[in-house]
Amino acid sequence: MKTDYDATDDILVLHFTDKPVSREVSQDWNLNIAYADDGSIVEIVILDAKASDAWPIPQHAA
Repeated sequence: MKTDYDATDDILVLHFTDKPVSREVSQDWNLNIAYADDGSIVEIVILDAKASDAWPIPQHAA
């Protein structure tokens, strides 16, 4: 897993695989999940990550 955090926009992206994205699903106003053709998760995007306590990632979650 690879993480990218944009402090300017407070956006956290969790990358799980390099597979191409076939569809994206919005779970809430600040959570989007991208899926590959086989149904596996490619990436998760969290808006307002620091404001919602998703960033920094807690040590027990790493």
